[in-house]
Amino acid sequence: MAKDFYGELQLGILGGGQLGRMLIQEAISYNVNVHILDPDKNAPCRKLCNHFECGSLSDYDTVYNFGKDLDMITIEIEKVNVDALEALENEGVVVYPQSRVIRLIQDKGLQKQFFKQNDIPTSAFQLFSNKESLEGANLPLPYVQKLRRDGYDGKGVKIIRTKDDLAGAFEEPSIIEEIVAFEKEIAVIVARNDRGEVKTFPMVEMEFNPEANLVEFLISPSTYGFEIQQQAEDLAKKIANDLQIVGLLAVEMFLTKNGEILVNELAPRPHNSGHQTIEGNFTSQFGQHLRALFNLPLGNTEARSNAVMINLLGEAGYEGLAKYEGVEEILAIDGVYLHLYGKKYTKPFRKMGHVCIVNVDRETAISNARKVQEILKVIA
Repeated sequence: MAKDFYGELQLGILGGGQLGRMLIQEAISYNVNVHILDPDKNAPCRKLCNHFECGSLSDYDTVYNFGKDLDMITIEIEKVNVDALEALENEGVVVYPQSRVIRLIQDKGLQKQFFKQNDIPTSAFQLFSNKESLEGANLPLPYVQKLRRDGYDGKGVKIIRTKDDLAGAFEEPSIIEEIVAFEKEIAVIVARNDRGEVKTFPMVEMEFNPEANLVEFLISPSTYGFEIQQQAEDLAKKIANDLQIVGLLAVEMFLTKNGEILVNELAPRPHNSGHQTIEGNFTSQFGQHLRALFNLPLGNTEARSNAVMINLLGEAGYEGLAKYEGVEEILAIDGVYLHLYGKKYTKPFRKMGHVCIVNVDRETAISNARKVQEILKVIA
């Protein structure tokens, strides 16, 4: 970039949630001026940035006016007005990831078609414009129905088990996917800068909360064999290069029971499957994202230690001003790092923070993580 970012560059982030918050914590080290746009006046980033604006991320004028005087814009959520970002790009504002990448990833149908066109292994799928057309599906029941747009953290996903379930299917444009008999859900985070340098973080293993359908427990690094890990990392690199993305890309995958890897979904930003990198790796995902944005050499992604990440979710049955139980008790355990997201109100399964547990011994890290899971609670 023409402007030296050390103390001069004005970086805009669309979204002021926990990902933006952790990006700001890293950006402080680079002396970058951070501007945040978020629709929530109580957003976690509101007191940490140089400038906070409360406004819609999906409104063209709001996004355009927010970004027109900035040097660079990035995102912490995909649900943004891409037309405004494209206009800003055309006027010289640097947008990473690029608007065309965000546009593709916003639509799960376009994602799937991209996988097919680029020989990226994924589950069988079909696209539908409405609920009625599901009657003509070629995939056998049961299958998964996903809204093409705006689904996240398990929202916008239904399992259609029988013909009777079609009555409750989504009305809006959707995709249906074959149900994959997987052994483990895995993820690889990859970064690419503008000079084409690409680096992956080691593959991680994930466990999902069955009620909320979001990551509850993550173990890094994986203990699967070298060939599986290499295949997953190579797939992530191929996708980053095929997209020519600049920035961070989270690639969520299924490892099937017969050892095949299928790509599930992409997220063009820091991701829940990379939070453990703050304590567990030489470079964090947030530091790597900034290195990629600023076209700096990408950092060392090796694991420093075994790390387990737990999402701290609002307890079922509680809604209101957040109260945290068990903080003192968990911080008495060696290698426990608490990250609270600054969210004022809790509700069932809302992401309120995360905890990273590190230990040179993998089983000790897992055991300590289970203790933390039992002790630490978010109530109202």
